[in-house]
Amino acid sequence: MNTAVGRTTGRIHSWDLSTGVDGPGTRFVLFVSGCPLRCLYCANPDTWHMRDGREATVDEVMAEIEKYRAFITAAGGGVTITGGEPLLQPTLTGAVLRRCKEAGLHTALDTSGLLGARATEELLADVDLVLLDIKSFDVTTYRKLTGGELAPTLDFATRLDRLGKRTWIRYVLVPGWTDDPEAIDGLARFLSGLDSVERIDILPFHKLGAAKYDALGIPFPLRDTPVPDATLVDRVRGQFRAQGLTAH
Repeated sequence: MNTAVGRTTGRIHSWDLSTGVDGPGTRFVLFVSGCPLRCLYCANPDTWHMRDGREATVDEVMAEIEKYRAFITAAGGGVTITGGEPLLQPTLTGAVLRRCKEAGLHTALDTSGLLGARATEELLADVDLVLLDIKSFDVTTYRKLTGGELAPTLDFATRLDRLGKRTWIRYVLVPGWTDDPEAIDGLARFLSGLDSVERIDILPFHKLGAAKYDALGIPFPLRDTPVPDATLVDRVRGQFRAQGLTAH
């Protein structure tokens, strides 16, 4: 074990345990601080700024993971690094991934792909699974919804395919924003050409983070947006399945 790596520091928000939504099995989920996007539906506005996190070393993070190692291993899980945006802090993220692999733990990276160029070959070599959040397939909608650009995410998806890196796509379904049939068909066709994509997870928009906006004194932009009903969710899943993709 490289002791210098263990002393690497970064800004983290928190950690938690989850089952079924952040990769296979029960996961230790590390939330790093800082994100370059401002998604209108974001449920974690408290992770936007690195200054709002706390400094921690890789050794400290690994000590916490070790407390749950037996449990998450027995449950067929591992460690997922999310945020915020973990590739905003590639040194911290890469170091934690490396230590997890040395410990024999399954690793997952949850990212928007916007900063995919910051993910070195070495970092990706320590990732077993990428959870890639594609917010929209329409360039204009993507910009309005997130404040960012779509192209880097699609480039990253293509790169992951070239590397043969297992990828699960996460697609947040927001009525009036990401439910356009033509855009969804376009995304489905794009993804059907990537052999590394194993599944599409349709994540219905929710308002569980509204209280965080209130606590921070900032407006929740989609407070009046309805959550998608079962009919809409089924339609969107069907569009992905029509292109031969596995959609949940």
